[in-house]
Amino acid sequence: QVQLVESGGGLVQAGGSLRLSCAASGRSFSVYAMGWFRQAPGKEREFVAAISWGGGRTVYADSVKGRFTISRDNAKNTVYLQMNSLTPEDTAVYHCAARRSIAVVTTPTTYDYWGQGTQVTVSS
Repeated sequence: QVQLVESGGGLVQAGGSLRLSCAASGRSFSVYAMGWFRQAPGKEREFVAAISWGGGRTVYADSVKGRFTISRDNAKNTVYLQMNSLTPEDTAVYHCAARRSIAVVTTPTTYDYWGQGTQVTVSS
């Protein structure tokens, strides 16, 4: 079992930055691929970024490529999402997720564990 708790969300002006954190409890965090997803009101959950268990491979949605960076610290059981150049279109609840696999995937239904989410609001 893995429990995930996100933090770092908030209200920021367009062009600003935020760093989200996702703290994992439980054993064997390092064997899980991790992902960030977001869901805006009235929209489906969408993939944002993912990272392999060792951190050597990352994947990004086209909409965030070049602006967001996913990273992880296995010693701290934490995965991060650095978000720069934010726009109002980035407003959503951001969730982290864990997948017990070495594969990095973008499909939310393939992830085993989810956090409750943290709200990110970008004002224009």
